[in-house]
Amino acid sequence: MGEIEIPELTLEQLEELCEMAGANAREYFLSKVPSSRVFTLHVSVDGDDAKPLTLNIAVEVVLSSLMKNFDVTELAEDATERAFTSVEVYLRKLLCKSMR
Repeated sequence: MGEIEIPELTLEQLEELCEMAGANAREYFLSKVPSSRVFTLHVSVDGDDAKPLTLNIAVEVVLSSLMKNFDVTELAEDATERAFTSVEVYLRKLLCKSMR
């Protein structure tokens, strides 16, 4: 993600941002794989509110053996990218609000 000049985030905003990013990654992943075929789906989002804002998003997945021909790595990367895209949208909205 490119740099976006944003105002300082409150702890509440940072928590909301992390929760939203994780939810978007999970939602994307489960839109591509039936939940009955997912043994484990763990999405972690850690944020540091220092400038510049740093976010780490990790998607860990274990699928059923029935999904052996499925490219889980690519899907996890896509889910991570979806999470970062949602972060960028959130931050741009914050920026617009702060400029009013």
